[in-house]
Amino acid sequence: MTDGLIRLATPDDVPEIVGMIRELAEYEKGLEQVRVTPEMLTRVLFGDLGGEVPTGNHLGRPAVWCHVVEHLDHSEDPPRTLGGFALWFLNMSTWTGRHGIYLEDLYVRPDLRGQGYGLRLLSTLAALCVEHDYARLEWSVLDWNEPAIDFYLSQNAEAMDEWTVYRLAGDALPHLATRAGSVAP
Repeated sequence: MTDGLIRLATPDDVPEIVGMIRELAEYEKGLEQVRVTPEMLTRVLFGDLGGEVPTGNHLGRPAVWCHVVEHLDHSEDPPRTLGGFALWFLNMSTWTGRHGIYLEDLYVRPDLRGQGYGLRLLSTLAALCVEHDYARLEWSVLDWNEPAIDFYLSQNAEAMDEWTVYRLAGDALPHLATRAGSVAP
């Protein structure tokens, strides 16, 4: 293990990533909303490891990727091995006709901030965009999260103030789904 190494997550990393997701949710005052389990995250990150097509995952292929930063900390029991993660997936711009990356979560453990891990995770995704000719790298930030906003602005990110995020979840999602009628596979 090399401290500061950025790499793709492995199945062995999943329990620690789930722990960091919970840490992030607690910071964002939403811990009670977290439902992810290590099994769920393994399925979306690594596809069908057991022979059947997982729900919500096309033909068992991963739909989401995660980069992690290695940081071995022996002061914890068991020792922590990860300092942060960036969980992302592909999106698409109809206007450019090209894919982009949507960064779902970028998290660096609070005691490790200021060491450049967040910048290195974000720049890794930017490099993937350049390498694969993706049109953009996007994410959302809570309005009150000034440290994150300041960090992103320092990297020349632009706030998309003219756009408002909408979401269907909970009972609204199956309610609208009933209006779909028959849908071809």
